[in-house]
Amino acid sequence: MSFRIGYGYDVHQLAAGEDLVIGGVVVPHDKGSVGHSDADVLLHVICDALLGALSLGDIGTHFPDTDPAYKGIDSKILLRETWEMVKSHGYGLSNVDCTVCLQKPKLKPHVPDMRSCIADILGVDVTQVGIKATTTEKLGFVGLEQGVSAHAVVLLERQS
Repeated sequence: MSFRIGYGYDVHQLAAGEDLVIGGVVVPHDKGSVGHSDADVLLHVICDALLGALSLGDIGTHFPDTDPAYKGIDSKILLRETWEMVKSHGYGLSNVDCTVCLQKPKLKPHVPDMRSCIADILGVDVTQVGIKATTTEKLGFVGLEQGVSAHAVVLLERQS
């Protein structure tokens, strides 16, 4: 196949005393994501979307939270390793489009740094990385500031 599409979705609980890392960027806030790694919800969904596009399972298959080697790991490392898997299958990135759902804080000021970080890891132009942020209008676990969620879609193209 010339093109492959993948989709990713992830959720992390928010808690005081944790860092809020999104898209490889530490976002100042009084709560942060809880997880086995650094709990970067955005990098996790991109990993899942990339793996899904090639029917390679999900992030938990390749980097299980039962493995102490991944305890506290920087998710940028996970994305780099995932990207190497994609390239080894002969695919390159056409684009990735993401949405982060978070009630507070506002992410707009941090989006350019997130896009740059992700583009750098994937070795693509920043114009190939789209990130949007939204609230849930105070509805659900995101609206109640109990968690953060994210979605990502990737389009991969076979490299000749």
